[in-house]
Amino acid sequence: MNSPLRMQPMFVQALPAEPDEAMRRIRRAIATDELAGQAVAAGHVVDFKIERAKRRFWSPHLSVHVCADDSAGVDQATQSEAYCRFSPRPEIWTMFMAVYFSAGCFIFAAAIWGYVQWFMGDSPWALAVIPVCLLVIAGLHIASLIGQGFSTDQMHVLRSRWERTVELAFAPESTLHTDVHPTGAPETDVWDGTESVGSGI
Repeated sequence: MNSPLRMQPMFVQALPAEPDEAMRRIRRAIATDELAGQAVAAGHVVDFKIERAKRRFWSPHLSVHVCADDSAGVDQATQSEAYCRFSPRPEIWTMFMAVYFSAGCFIFAAAIWGYVQWFMGDSPWALAVIPVCLLVIAGLHIASLIGQGFSTDQMHVLRSRWERTVELAFAPESTLHTDVHPTGAPETDVWDGTESVGSGI
C-alpha cells in the first residue's frame, strides 16, 4: 500500500487483458461460489465490501477501477491497469467530506469577516474561527488514520479477495471449466491453483 498518511490508500495492478475483456473475466470470477456476495461490478468499477455482520464504524471498502494502460506497448501482455483504492464506507466518507466542506466555508467566511472588522478599525475576532476550523480538519485526518489502524485486518481481507479475483479471472483457459446451476444458468469458472497473477501486500 502507499503511504499510511493517505486518507485513501491505493495501489495499482497490471492486468493481462484489455479493459472490457478484463471486466468480463472479473465479473465471471466474482460470481463464483467462493466470491459470491463479496463484490459488485458496474461498468469498469468493482467494489469489495465487508459483510454486513462484520462491519464496524471504520470498516473500509475497496474500489477497483479498470482502465487502459496507455504506457503498455503493442507487444506487451499488459493491456490494462486496475487502480485500487481503500476508503471508508460511502456514508462515512460523505460525512467526512461534508465536515471538510463546512470547515472550509467557515474559514473563508471568517477570513472575509475578520478583514472587514480590521478594515473598519474593530478587533478582528472573527479570525479566531480559522484556527478552530483547522483543528477540526486536523482532527478528522487523525481520526481517519486511527480508523485505518483499526481496520487494517479488514483491508488485508479485501485485498486478498481482490487478488483471488485476479487469480480466478486470469487463470489459464486449460485450467477452467464451466458448470451449470440447477436453474440452467452457467456457473463461473473454477481455478485449479496452477498459476496466479497479482502482487501481495
